[in-house]
Amino acid sequence: MTTLPGMQTSRFLLFRRLIIFVLAGLLICYHIFTLCDLYLGARTSTHTTFEYVQSALRVIITLSLLLVVVGKRWALCGMWAGITGLIATHYWAHFGNLPVDFTLGRHPLSYLKGFIFPSIITMAFHTSSQVGDSNADA
Repeated sequence: MTTLPGMQTSRFLLFRRLIIFVLAGLLICYHIFTLCDLYLGARTSTHTTFEYVQSALRVIITLSLLLVVVGKRWALCGMWAGITGLIATHYWAHFGNLPVDFTLGRHPLSYLKGFIFPSIITMAFHTSSQVGDSNADA
């Protein structure tokens, strides 16, 4: 029989996993859409090194987020590496005077908001893993 604290723990765990699923799903959709737009859109077929580097990072982010959704803890490292690399390429474009539109009128600190969703996913993942581990011990 499930006790009240056990029900609250399972609701808490479900809520944390829902947060991971929703935020990771949004990021996965965004990065896949961006890749499709870049390679299947009506643009020219010549791409820059910057676009290839960003594309590789977006693939890393997408694959690692898929693994995070299915519960692989080590995939968080891939997610963080990919996101950090992607933000680094934004700074490369911003300070390297690359001919890209997204840097126009942006403050250099605005790229750091790319860390918000990964931070929430990481906190929710670690909290849900700790709750799941403590239930397994009981």
